Order: sequence, then C-alpha cells, then structure tokens
Amino acid sequence: MRARLVILLVALAAVVVAVAITRLVAGAPTSLPSVSASYLGVYEKGPPATYQPVTTFMGKIAKQPNLVGYYSGWGEPFKTSFAETVHQHGAVTILQMDPSWASVSSIAAGKYDPYLRSFARSVRTFGQPVVIGFGHEMNGYWYSWGYGHAAPSEFVAAWRHIVTLFQHQGVTNVTWLWTLQTDEAGTGPIASWWPGAQYVTWVGIDGYYYRPSDTFFSIFGKTIAQVRMLTTKPVLVSETAVEPEAGQAAKIANLFAGIRQYDLLGLVWFDIAQHNGLYHQNWRIEDSPAAQTAFKRGASTLTLGSP
Repeated sequence: MRARLVILLVALAAVVVAVAITRLVAGAPTSLPSVSASYLGVYEKGPPATYQPVTTFMGKIAKQPNLVGYYSGWGEPFKTSFAETVHQHGAVTILQMDPSWASVSSIAAGKYDPYLRSFARSVRTFGQPVVIGFGHEMNGYWYSWGYGHAAPSEFVAAWRHIVTLFQHQGVTNVTWLWTLQTDEAGTGPIASWWPGAQYVTWVGIDGYYYRPSDTFFSIFGKTIAQVRMLTTKPVLVSETAVEPEAGQAAKIANLFAGIRQYDLLGLVWFDIAQHNGLYHQNWRIEDSPAAQTAFKRGASTLTLGSP
C-alpha cells in the first residue's frame, strides 16, 4: 500500500513538473528591459504592409531602430508577419490599438471580447516582446475616445478590461504603453486617465516641435513632472518629430539631449510626410541632409539594447 502510494505521489509530481515546464515554455514573461537612453523607434508610412521604409530610414541614420511601430485600427488582427520581420531585424514591434469606431464604454462592457481574445492569442503565439498602447493621446480632444468625447472613467475601465483580458489569455509578452499627449492648451488633466500602476508597464508621451521657440523643456517638461507625481514607471517619448521651420537640425540635438537629461527610455520618431498646416508637416529626415546628420549624431548617443 505504501509502495503504491509512493508510486502515485511520484507520478503526480512528474505531472506537476511537466505542467509547470509547459507553462514556463509557452507563457514565460518576456518583458523588455527599462534602461534609460536605450530605445530608438520609428513610425513610417508603409508598415505593416512593408518594412522597406524602415530599412531606408536605418540607412540614413546608420543605426537599426529597436522599436518599429504601426497603428492598428479597431477590428484589425495582430500583424504577425510584420512582427516576425521586425523581430528578424533585431527590433520590437510597437503598436497603438485605437478604438477608431468602437466606444470605450462598449469595450469595457465586453462587447468586443471575441476580437480582443483573438488578438491576444495571436500576440501570445508570436511569443516575442510586443509594446501595445490603447487609445493613444486620450487626453487630447481630436480623437473619438479622447477628452470631451468619452468620460475618462470609461477609458480607464476599457484599459483595465483589455489588460485583464490579455492576462486571462496567458499573454505575458506585452509591454503596456499608456500614451499621453503633452499637456498643452485644450488637453485634459492627465491624472483622470490613469488606470493604475498594475495595468501599465511604461508611460508614453507624444509631443512635437512646431516652432523655433520650442524646446524639450517647454514641450515635455511639465508633462514629465505630472507623470512622475503619478508613478515611477519608465517614460518613453512615444511619438515625436521636428518641423523643418522649427529649426530641424538644432532641435533634433535638443531632443536627444532631453532624453538623457530627463532619464527617459528613448524616443520614437514619426518619419512621415504630412502637408496640412502647422500640426501636420513633413517630418521626414530623409528630405534634409542637415536633419540626417543631426539625427545620426543624436542616435549615436543612445546605447540601444537588444530586445
């Protein structure tokens, strides 16, 4: 009887170990390191359909970005093929999942859970680190999920619901990026949208140089101070660029200096040409040799880590 009990206990222990190993292999956390001045990212026109614009950008700055981004419209699946290409180039996919036509209250209530579960399973199966933001720049007034259009409490509930759903799907390879617009005229109080430290990995701040008088301090300083009153989470400049008329080369140097001065993770450059007024300029460095030189010099000051 005792011998049979021993055999049974040994067999049971073997099963427990096997299950633990399976879970470890399938769902081991693959969190990204949070080292200051170690991330350089880019958004380009073309991804996730093609990686070529990123390759062109890399050639101009003589450095491989370690974050490569795209914007994911609501209802779109996770772009696994693109993420695999990004990974093959030694970088991490950073994406903004925006509720472009879905209300945040409906998301919080679970109406889109089948879609979110499918997205989560794809991310889990991919297995490599992914940075995901939801409803970026929600403190701004220009998006349907933002200030003046949706209650901050509804946004917070939706954010928490998404993070919790991913966790229940066994997803452990996501760095959750809570992404703000810089505090400026017309934006709401950022603390209203804070979902809590347990639901956030990094904080992202989006901000641009529009005018010659703009500096890193005038654009980002106040927002960084407010964020650091909320949390000690690492901060990434998650979308930025310098308008040519603002003095692109000099301001690019100021941007990289600010990353180091404020002990931030790094930056993601919005390398896309827009032609629609002050706030939608040609942000590409490829169209300016001086900007390319300044960016190359600034990028050389970052010690990019391998994800």
